[in-house]
Amino acid sequence: MADGAAVTGGERNRSTLDTGVPQTARIWNYLLGGKDNFAADREVGDQIIANLPQLAENARLSRAYLTRAIRYLAGDVGIRQFLDIGTGLPTADNTHEVAQSVNPQARIVYVDNDPLVLTHARALLVGTPEGATDYVDADLRDPAGILRQAARILDLGQPVALILMGILGHIESDQEAKSIIDSIMAELPSGSYLAMYDGSDTSEAVTEAARIWNVSANPKYHLRSPERIAALFEGLELVEPGVVSVTRWRPDGADPDPAEIDQYCAVGRKP
Repeated sequence: MADGAAVTGGERNRSTLDTGVPQTARIWNYLLGGKDNFAADREVGDQIIANLPQLAENARLSRAYLTRAIRYLAGDVGIRQFLDIGTGLPTADNTHEVAQSVNPQARIVYVDNDPLVLTHARALLVGTPEGATDYVDADLRDPAGILRQAARILDLGQPVALILMGILGHIESDQEAKSIIDSIMAELPSGSYLAMYDGSDTSEAVTEAARIWNVSANPKYHLRSPERIAALFEGLELVEPGVVSVTRWRPDGADPDPAEIDQYCAVGRKP
């Protein structure tokens, strides 16, 4: 359902890595074919795949949307700063790799609160000498703390792209999710962007997969309708084609009308 895990429902021990409790970032890593996961994560992943065999492919298609969105922001729009919350475990085409392939001077701050994610990020997410990368251990529900630490690397007086890929589904309340977005975007200047995707409740199979996920995994994941996802962009100018399945956001393949999957996305600009 989601790339990263930078959100919790309560207190946590930042120094503890419990390999017996399934974690979002590690399950997603397993679905993407990665090796940074444990038996508990693979067990949940296998249960989900048994119910929704195409989920691993959907995970890759969602990752491909991230790549296209970052290329659009770094190239077409000229954004040079990225705040990626809910980083997840490193895979291929990470935000800094895509952004710095377009502009080597791009600056990226990753945010997560899974100790395994942060350990791997610091070791593997190394950017270009011309640009900069940094890693913040923080919770999505603490926008002020995230921005305070991000300001070590990012100039918050210049446009920033806020990246929330598969993370807002961990926030059950639409009001709270919107408040988090607004709190961050309020501190960013005009010309900043929000790019996101999340799982939608547009099929019974995905709804059942989410139920299985929520029985075992931590944190839980809550699906939203495309209309509810669109409401999170209120106050921003949606970039064409608006809120669509991740496969239909500016596809760059040979298929001009790719099949929809139950992950919906959008990119919005702060006017």
